[in-house]
Amino acid sequence: MQIPSKYDASQVESKWYDYWMKHNYFHSTPDEREPYTIVIPPPNVTGVLHMGHMLNNTIQDVLIRRARLLGKNACWVPGTDHASIATEAKVVAKLKEQGIDKNDLSRDEFLKHAWDWTHEYGGVILEQLKKLGCSCDWDRTKFTMDDDMSEAVIKVFVDLYEKGLIYRGYRMVNWDPEAKTTLSDEEVIYEEKQGNLYYLNYKIEGSNDALTIATTRPETIFGDTAICINPNDERFTHLRGKKAIVPICNRVIPIIEDEYVDIEFGTGCLKVTPAHDENDKVLGDKHNLEVIDIFNEDASLNSFGLHYQGKDRFEVRKDIIEELKSEGVLIKTETHTNNVGTSERTKAVIEPRLSDQWFLKMETLAKPAIEAVLGENPDINLFPKKFENTYRHWMENIRDWNISRQLMWGQQIPAYYYGDGKEDFVVAESIDLALEKAKQKTNNQELTVDNLTQDKDALDTWFSSWLWPISVFDGIRNPDNEDINYYYPTNDLVTGPDILFFWVARMIISGYEYKGKKPFENVYLTGLVRDKQRRKMSKSLGNSPDALKLIEAYGADGVRVGLLLSSAAGNDLMFDEALCQQGKGFGNKIWNAFRLIQGWEIDENIPQPETAKIGLEWYEAKFQKTLIEIEDHFSKYRLSDALMSIYKLIMDDFSSWLLEIIKPAYQKPIDAKTYKSVIEALENNLKILHPFMPFLTEEIWQYISERTPGEALIVAKWPENKAINENLITEFEFAAEVVSGIRNVRKQKNIAFKDAIGFSVINNENTSPNFNTVIAKLGNLESIKETSEAIDGALTFRVKSNEYFIPMVGAIDVEAEIKKLTEELNYTEGFLKSVQKKLSNERFVAGAPEQVVASEKKKEADALAKIETLKASLASLG
Repeated sequence: MQIPSKYDASQVESKWYDYWMKHNYFHSTPDEREPYTIVIPPPNVTGVLHMGHMLNNTIQDVLIRRARLLGKNACWVPGTDHASIATEAKVVAKLKEQGIDKNDLSRDEFLKHAWDWTHEYGGVILEQLKKLGCSCDWDRTKFTMDDDMSEAVIKVFVDLYEKGLIYRGYRMVNWDPEAKTTLSDEEVIYEEKQGNLYYLNYKIEGSNDALTIATTRPETIFGDTAICINPNDERFTHLRGKKAIVPICNRVIPIIEDEYVDIEFGTGCLKVTPAHDENDKVLGDKHNLEVIDIFNEDASLNSFGLHYQGKDRFEVRKDIIEELKSEGVLIKTETHTNNVGTSERTKAVIEPRLSDQWFLKMETLAKPAIEAVLGENPDINLFPKKFENTYRHWMENIRDWNISRQLMWGQQIPAYYYGDGKEDFVVAESIDLALEKAKQKTNNQELTVDNLTQDKDALDTWFSSWLWPISVFDGIRNPDNEDINYYYPTNDLVTGPDILFFWVARMIISGYEYKGKKPFENVYLTGLVRDKQRRKMSKSLGNSPDALKLIEAYGADGVRVGLLLSSAAGNDLMFDEALCQQGKGFGNKIWNAFRLIQGWEIDENIPQPETAKIGLEWYEAKFQKTLIEIEDHFSKYRLSDALMSIYKLIMDDFSSWLLEIIKPAYQKPIDAKTYKSVIEALENNLKILHPFMPFLTEEIWQYISERTPGEALIVAKWPENKAINENLITEFEFAAEVVSGIRNVRKQKNIAFKDAIGFSVINNENTSPNFNTVIAKLGNLESIKETSEAIDGALTFRVKSNEYFIPMVGAIDVEAEIKKLTEELNYTEGFLKSVQKKLSNERFVAGAPEQVVASEKKKEADALAKIETLKASLASLG
């Protein structure tokens, strides 16, 4: 076959991906082999490939491809998440462009638009993952809103409700006013922001006195239902039992006492707004205060806001400050830094809000999951282990999970109401089953489905994905099916630490609840991909490159290598596009090495040279040692280190040393035995590199010889571990230093490589002669002789205790060398005089910066040392 002179990724990658797909290499079914299973962290159905996806999925593909080579039944399940908030927001935006208001649609009408949008735009990211080389079992692709997946979610909800673990409660929740839904505590990101503390005067009823409160949110005064003081605060004993008047709305509210109030903060008087602060709600319940909700669902003020009704909360804040100033109520303003909760999805500032919601009790459910990771004999390993502390903090302080969302896109909560009372509902997997339950509960056989109304809320998206490792194998609906029994528990989970609680911990909880065992054995938590300035990549900063354009420019293999070479386990990756160029360059180096080998003519009749024999024995030993290193790195999820070991092996040991050792003389053939051995070495290199660079390695593999589909590299066999000859490795390292010494002398003395030179050694180290033929070939030596004493007039260098001599006769032009050294000596002596003149100038030494003087003194010392060396070299030349 004619081998192209250059490797062109654009011509290769789609060819081999199609080939792999055609021959079904990615697909897995249960058999007698050991399973190796990964479930993909399902990206949002709205998503497109970004650098975080690139890193995460490259790591998964490396693990799954290596498992195939190890002979395991590798199964990587792909899929997408319906992403309730993000997807609904996109659908609402599209409807708005068409002049349609979501609120004017029925649920079924809206869902039709949502499904149309999903079918048109959803799943793009999965197609993009194919460009990266991801070898997922695409036949098993799942979507969290698939009928079977939704059925599993509803089944779990009903089960947990019947166990008494799901309940409906009127609680203070996190409200996203942009998405118009509640969020769990974990979906709220707290950001430190600079704001103001406003000091307001509240009049005391029936007197001219006033008290001062400090607040960061003056717009919430419309919801005030009390002022609270600390009973131990002597400053306010005169206020006991009195009432205050809320500015602007003039509502009279009680002054209450509670030790909750921090005497040191603000003025020591606290305004209590039970509808809009969790701590205030606790105070309100304790003191039986009125609860006044002043916000609409979009965080605009309602009728309690009087003349501010319909205005956004932040607009009201600006306006009410001016009104409070004009009425003499605003005493002063101070800058104040506080933590502001924002929505993880929409970035809107969260509003605490009282609402009827569905909750899952977590304390009991969490106990097996805590033991699984943090117990004395853990079932699940986190890599890196530093994240165990984060896991511990979350799990040991776990709160009940708010699982309901005020959205249409998602699994609808299977609660069916038949009356007006809070308890007038039943929970069932279908409306027909609900009807039967309602008839039993009410003892009313006249009820029909028309009397039932299903809860309008949808379930939190995480309530779908927490079942992912089970539900993708249909383990909820059919708990004893062949797939779940074979593939579960899965082996490795690769994800980001930002969803350690959102997803990872909850999957562990559901695994023990529904399968009685862990969902996976190891969790590899990747770092974040940052730019060279350590900034997190984002669209707003414009520092996130287009993933597909990177693949187009550097090839998928180049990008994969570029990402992984700089991605130490669990640490953030400082991404630099030059890394992808390095990956591409590595691929070109391997391609050129292969072309060099393929270009040699083979002669079956010539014997194998001793140089090639010992060189190949050394490389086999070095390969085996590297193989152990690689496997150790894999066991610790140090994929960057594994790749670097392979990189050095191929770039240095194989390409720079072995090929030079075995390379036949110019226009001479290579013996067949050596050729066969170097091809075997190359094939082993391709096997260990394949998980990282699948396209390039398959291309070379298929060029080496005619292969049947069953012999493709993707399903080849990982190299076997063999005994390592450590002595050969040590001896070669010594020999390599000798060769480097010879090459340095040649370079320094301008001795052409084509000129053979003499070589002698005082062998104080009792060095083995095993590699003498290699040293002679790579140094172009006439011979290697041992001597007992130094050779006068010879060029010398040392490696450890051994002193090596290259006689000058025939090696260099003595007269030319004397002339060259003399010129260099004269120049250096002149340079030294100029430096010493500057240093002898007292004004210069006293006035120049310290570092400048130090630099000149270093120049003086360097010049003196060089002059001494040059004089010694001239003396040796006679």
